[in-house]
Order: sequence, then structure tokens, then C-alpha cells
Amino acid sequence: MAKFKAFLARKDIVFSAKRYGIDALGAMALGLFGSLLIGTIFNALGLIPGLSFFARIGAYGAKAAGPAMAVAIAYALKAPPLVIYSSALVGFMANAEGGAGGPLAVLLMTIVAVEFGKAVSKETPVDIVVTPFVTVFVGGCLSLLLAGYIGQLVSYIGSFIGWAMLQQPFVMGVIVSAVIGIALTLPISSAAICAALLLTGANGGGEGLALAGGAAVAGCCAQMVGFAVMSFRENRFGGLLSQGIGTSMLQMPNIIKNPRIWIPPTLASMITGPLAACVFGMQMYGAAINSGMGTCGLLGPVGMILGWYGGEYPGTVGVLDWLGLLLICFVLPALLSLFFCWILRRIGWIREGDMTLS
Repeated sequence: MAKFKAFLARKDIVFSAKRYGIDALGAMALGLFGSLLIGTIFNALGLIPGLSFFARIGAYGAKAAGPAMAVAIAYALKAPPLVIYSSALVGFMANAEGGAGGPLAVLLMTIVAVEFGKAVSKETPVDIVVTPFVTVFVGGCLSLLLAGYIGQLVSYIGSFIGWAMLQQPFVMGVIVSAVIGIALTLPISSAAICAALLLTGANGGGEGLALAGGAAVAGCCAQMVGFAVMSFRENRFGGLLSQGIGTSMLQMPNIIKNPRIWIPPTLASMITGPLAACVFGMQMYGAAINSGMGTCGLLGPVGMILGWYGGEYPGTVGVLDWLGLLLICFVLPALLSLFFCWILRRIGWIREGDMTLS
């Protein structure tokens, strides 16, 4: 056992929730951003008269998503170069075989394949053959055997979320908004979670998942905008921008010190989520990854807008849609978070300096 542990340490193979649930998952989201999401933006630009060539570029975004995610995951797992390059094929297979659950299949299959590839890397004189062979063989076999079942499971989960959203839009609006918003602030990837659960009405997702995607956008925006405005007195304009269009994850060290600072934006998300679903009918028909982006680079609202004009949106975009987008993504999160924060400051649960960024 001691020798085995020493071998794992030498190969930097670490079985931990952080390595797989934070590092790998976060990297997967970046891979999605660099392929599918940016491809979607190019597709939208291609709708502008005279710019159709953008759509020709964007069409390849979805095709590159599997390899991009796998390479990003392998890099996050600190794999040697040959393992990283070989993982591209694993990602392509897992994404294709996984169907609806492609991103989740890529995450799981790539992690296993990369760790096996790391284990054999530079252990033989024919490393240039053995390492890619083992990486692709393990990942390929797992993709053929399991990715389809993962796709079915994700499809069932997505169908349940969509069904529940239509049956109880208020309750599910609260749950989805709060949970995805909290995930955004935690050191995990809400974008990857939304992509794995297919929280979008595009590609046949339907109204239920479209509403769930809208609630997810509401929750993420509440966290980012909420923390940005709540901490303005401590962090001024730099903090406003870094949290408002960067990430609310910057507050995690402060949340650990005083968890009560998390209450205002979370309460705000539990209000804006059902408002998005029940009052404004906010529906995400952009890429599912946008549902978990919030105001990071404004990609949550941008995803909503791209979905409106992407060809699958079932309704006509009107004043209420634009008003809802403005209120749910920006105005209400700011006002509600400030109000709840004011109450907690009054009772001493939040003190001056509790949200100062280091």
C-alpha cells in the first residue's frame, strides 16, 4: 500500500472532491465557453445582414465542444502533454455517445481516461504509443459502454426538472434560482452544471427547461449583482466591476468568515427566480451554459437575448420581455440585496469590512 501511495504521489494522481468536483468541473466550463458558447455568439452575429460568414465559423463550435472540454479537464488534472492531446479523442467520443448528457459524460470519461494515461506516462520506452493508446482505449471503452446510459439519466433528470417547472413554477423557480445561484458563488461551476442538466429550451428542451434556465439566470445574477452592490462601500468601483461582471466567488473567503453575508443575495434569488418564471415567463433558448453564467461578462442576459432571436424561441419578443430581463438580471437583485443587507447591518449580523475583498 505504501508503494502504491508513493506511485500515485509521483504521478500526481489525487482522488479528491476538489480535484474532480472543482478543478475539473471548472475547467470543463472553460472548455465549453471556448467552443460551444463562443460558437453560439458567432452564430448570433451571423444573423446580421452581411455577416453570414460569422455563422459559418460558429457552426463548428458545437462540434468542437467535446474535445475542448476534455483537453481543458486534462489540463486541470495536470496531465502530461501526450495525455492532454489524446484526451481530445476521448472527449469527442464521450460527447457524441452521451447525447443529451454529453458534457457530463465527457467529464466522467475524461477523468478516468486521463488518470490511467497519467499512470502509464513515461513508464515504458515506447511512451509515444503506450500513453495515447491507454488514454484513448480506457476513455473510448467507457464512452461506448456507459456514455449512452449517462445521456439517458440526464435526459430523465432534465425531463423531471422541466415537468416540475411546469407543474409548480413558483416552487421550482425558488429552488432552481437559489441552488444554481449558490453554486455560482461556490468554487464549483454553475455553468457546467447547467450545461450538464441542459437548462435550456433549445434543441427540443421545451418550455419547462426553458423556464428553469430563466430561473437559473435569475439566481446567478442575484448573487453577482447582489454582492457587487452590497459591498460597494468597502470595495468601491473596482469591487463593483470584479464581482458584477466577474464572479461573486471572490466573496468566498469572507463567506467562510461570516456566512451571514450570503443571506441577502440568496434571499434575493429566491424572489427573482419565481418572478422570472411566473410573472415575466423568462425562458432560456440560448446555450445551456449561459443559464449558469449570471452577469459574468453579461453572458446570462446575452444568452437570453441570443435565444430570442436564434430561431427556436416560440413567442414574439415584446416590451415585457425586455423589462423582465432588466428587472430580473439587474434592478431587483441590486435593490433586494441592498434592502436585506441593510436589515442585517442594523441587527449586527453584517459589520463594516465583512465584505472587503483581499
